[in-house]
Amino acid sequence: MDKENAAGLVGMMNASMTQIKEMVDVNTIVGSPIQTPDGSTVIPVSKCSFGFAVGGSEFGQSKNFGGGSGAGVTVSPIGFLVINSHSVSLLPVNPPAGTALDRAIEMAPSMFDKVSSLFKKDKESQE
Repeated sequence: MDKENAAGLVGMMNASMTQIKEMVDVNTIVGSPIQTPDGSTVIPVSKCSFGFAVGGSEFGQSKNFGGGSGAGVTVSPIGFLVINSHSVSLLPVNPPAGTALDRAIEMAPSMFDKVSSLFKKDKESQE
């Protein structure tokens, strides 16, 4: 592939990646905190998946170049982190987890709270 055609392929890649970058930022995944009247904070959390493809080829003796690129983005809500003075919990949007790993991830915030309270109780009893 000659330099001119290679530059065209790189240009297509850069244009596609720039468009993806503009569509997805950190606020797409972890939303802005929302304060509720009772003092709790609610933070929306989403899952983002994206795909990217680019390809090109030279044709014939004249080295004509043809190419294309494409990208796709999917944003799916996962749930809401609910933070108050007593705990942090995840309020899921999707149906219950289908695998053990998914369930473990969902349970992580509540398990953290339980372990923290055990350490707190142990520390208080030692004092």
